[in-house]
Amino acid sequence: MFRIVVLLLALFAHSKVVAQETSNSSQSPAAQSPPIVIQPADNIAIPQPSWIPNPGEATDKPYQPRAILPGGVVMTLYPPDSTYLKQDRITEVERYSLSDSVPGRINSIVNIHNPSIEIHFASPSNNTGSVVILAAGGGHRTLNVGTESADFVPYFFNYGVNTVILRNRLRSDGYEPFTDATRDALQAIRLVRKHAETWKFDPNRIGIMGFSAGAELSARAAVQFEQYDADNSDPNDPLAGVSSRPDFVGVIYPGPSPFTTSPETVVPRNTPPSFIACPGAGDRVHAKWAIDYFSAMLEASIPNVEMHIYGNGRHPGDRGMTGGLTFRNGIPFGKWQDRYIEWFDDLGFLSAAEIETKAALDSKEFVNQPPRRSGEGRRRRTAQPSQTSPPPTVGQPQQ
Repeated sequence: MFRIVVLLLALFAHSKVVAQETSNSSQSPAAQSPPIVIQPADNIAIPQPSWIPNPGEATDKPYQPRAILPGGVVMTLYPPDSTYLKQDRITEVERYSLSDSVPGRINSIVNIHNPSIEIHFASPSNNTGSVVILAAGGGHRTLNVGTESADFVPYFFNYGVNTVILRNRLRSDGYEPFTDATRDALQAIRLVRKHAETWKFDPNRIGIMGFSAGAELSARAAVQFEQYDADNSDPNDPLAGVSSRPDFVGVIYPGPSPFTTSPETVVPRNTPPSFIACPGAGDRVHAKWAIDYFSAMLEASIPNVEMHIYGNGRHPGDRGMTGGLTFRNGIPFGKWQDRYIEWFDDLGFLSAAEIETKAALDSKEFVNQPPRRSGEGRRRRTAQPSQTSPPPTVGQPQQ
């Protein structure tokens, strides 16, 4: 009997709660909690970015570049008294152009007289030891470090790849691309390799990827490293004896390569593997320059050279295209970076740092093979000890 009474009391209490909830739900909106009011978009203040890239300060000493991304470590390429630098301009401050649409985002840099590199490290948990030096384009007038450098730092970080943003000198500031800027690219490779052990890089996994005008530099680095090292072998040079040979090269919608301006340019037998990508009909001139470079590599039988010419796409700056990883609009050309990662992985650059890459093994095997004899098909001249026509000189020895 007692159990029946308890059960009836429980049912009565539950019915009261349900009735109360029903009563509350039927009350007028004014009797309930005040509703959340969404302010119109034009009344909401957009928060300011927490970090905005700014140039270094103006002083009477050589200009000290600053990082354009958080976490970047900046190092100048040459000693302050280097004869490669214009001493009357080395104190000038770089000028930044920031995005009008994305607060705090850098677009480009000009007035570069103390060239530098900005290092961004991979996570220690998945560091492959591989390093991609990024050479932005801009027609040698500006350095488009936004879409063609900064955007790639987080992209490669996801794969355990370290990145280095190259800040090279420009023709618009009074420098020559085929000497001064090419020298900057090769010096960057030497400088990174010099510090590889300290920075936890693999010295055999250091390469360069260039875009448009920057691809002119990466293409020249691929074939002019021997001459550069010979020109910079002075024992007083702290980088003497450190190779400027890139272990891989990216040539993305390139400007004219050495094989366009000088078809008889010698291809060293230890030329590194290359990845080439460019739009086709929408960017015919750059596509032809890409083909010039690929044809030279093919005739020299350089291993692991891969090219992608896409049916759609335009050159950066044309009809809203800005290059790099952004504004791809779903076109096939916008997926070239996925093909690059596949190529990069195939050659072993995403493997554990202590493993010798397929790229290195294939290059060694090719170098040790005897050159093809005359009559065994068309063959571009490859470098031999007796060659009488070396590649164009890219600079005088550093003092």
